[in-house]
Amino acid sequence: MADRRHSAALFRAVVGRDGNSHPGVVDELRRVILDGAVPPGTPIPVGEVAEMFGVSHIPVRESLKTLTAEGLVQHRPNAGYAVAQLTTSELAEMYLVRESLESAAMAAAVQHATDADRAHLVAVHQMLEGALKFDDAQAYHRHSRQFHLALSRPSRMLRLVHMLESAWNITEPVQLMVHVGATERTLLHDDHRVMLRAFLARDAAALLAAAAVHNQRLNTVVADLPTDTGLVIHDD
Repeated sequence: MADRRHSAALFRAVVGRDGNSHPGVVDELRRVILDGAVPPGTPIPVGEVAEMFGVSHIPVRESLKTLTAEGLVQHRPNAGYAVAQLTTSELAEMYLVRESLESAAMAAAVQHATDADRAHLVAVHQMLEGALKFDDAQAYHRHSRQFHLALSRPSRMLRLVHMLESAWNITEPVQLMVHVGATERTLLHDDHRVMLRAFLARDAAALLAAAAVHNQRLNTVVADLPTDTGLVIHDD
């Protein structure tokens, strides 16, 4: 029964199907997974997805292989494909990877940011403020990613930022900000305010210090994430 419910959720989430090629299928499946529309562990039945897109099994399998290589999908022998499900230690590891990559990017971004970059960061932060005000956890999660990338992309270190986005994608199905309490979300947002001020002041040392506090708080949230929700797998 659970598998059927999960499959139905996947199908309802797959919208805007435009084309019958491998790129069209992989882009749509990636969007659905990154949007958090389907939880980790959700089965992805090849035949039913092929029917939805009106394609053969071949482009669907090729798409799922691509997403497997990206860490978004996993294939289990005799069980088929499913949205990737991390263990607690794997999730913690990916947050450490994100922290390391982001710190390197932010240190350079402070120096290279243009007025347009700073204005974009302020605009994203305002969206975060709105999501916090209306207690919209999903919107806060989405804008939080945009905020962090707005702190990193001005680095002009394209390969590093690409690696950061790839690492972020792997953690995205968990939708961490959706599963923290309002009080904890407020504390995380306080960190964002300090980071914003440091970035606008072009103070790299203050930005990295604030980011370290923020990441320590995030790591605690990750460590405390319940393992009975299906979001992560408890390490044996």
